[in-house]
Amino acid sequence: MRNQTILEVLILSELSDLPALRLPLFLFFLLIYLLTLIWNFLIIVLIVTDSHLHVPMYFFLGNLASLDLCFSSVTVPQMLFDLHTKTRNISITACITQVFFFMFFVDTEIFLLTAMSYDRYNAVCQPLRYTQIMSSKVCGQLVSIVWCFSLTNTLVHTLCGLNLTFYRSDIIESFFCELPQLLQISCSDIYINILLIFLLGGLIGGGSLILTILSYVYIFRTVLKMQIKDKMSKVFSTCTSHLTVVFLFYCSIMFNYFRPSPKQHFAGDKVLAVFYTTIVPLLNPLIYSLRNQDLRAAIHNVGIEKNYPPSK
Repeated sequence: MRNQTILEVLILSELSDLPALRLPLFLFFLLIYLLTLIWNFLIIVLIVTDSHLHVPMYFFLGNLASLDLCFSSVTVPQMLFDLHTKTRNISITACITQVFFFMFFVDTEIFLLTAMSYDRYNAVCQPLRYTQIMSSKVCGQLVSIVWCFSLTNTLVHTLCGLNLTFYRSDIIESFFCELPQLLQISCSDIYINILLIFLLGGLIGGGSLILTILSYVYIFRTVLKMQIKDKMSKVFSTCTSHLTVVFLFYCSIMFNYFRPSPKQHFAGDKVLAVFYTTIVPLLNPLIYSLRNQDLRAAIHNVGIEKNYPPSK
């Protein structure tokens, strides 16, 4: 070990080994990224400007759209830069920084999806007390707690990751820096890192998933007792949108982080990483806007006001 040089620069893996695919991939992911920015920014603008959307559900949805903007921006610009310049080198400092922000936004989205399920539970199961329970003050406190918990968990993993050393010039089996992929090529003792992933990750991910499932068990029990079909349809539409987002996010993230050994590498890892870093942030606003009557009405109203500005 003493004769080996500690690396200061790591090498990221390419999305494709075929040079002819670099330009098509660059244009494809550039389009996906631009659409992600446009759709999520549109959701935020609609929620801020339309007074009909100033309710807890859309407050959380606006936060989710903001998260998707940040989540996508942590990884996709780096990927586009590497595809364009054919450069795959990244300094360890930049790599750890990317790991920090990526994990921070992942944790925040997990907690936020749980808070959204709690909001839906109160809206459906506690309709008479809903405005009292989910006041603007409570919503603000929930989001603050979400960000604080996420920051704390991310700092723990990142500080432990600072002790990792790299002697071999192995390629990171991803197009961006992720903690499991860093552990694959590290020459340090990673026992504590693995233990933290399973303990804290299981507590956060598993606990949040259990709370979400319990919320929807009570929601569906309440919905099945409803006599008005229109109301049932609206509740199911809102809930299925949220559950779809939860399913897509949890399945992709848990497969990447919770595996028997971080040294394991699967052929589909890159495809999965592309899916949850580029496709999911684009799908989230589409899932909510296409199935949500209030958002569709807000988009329609914006179009009317644009074509027919109010007279002075």
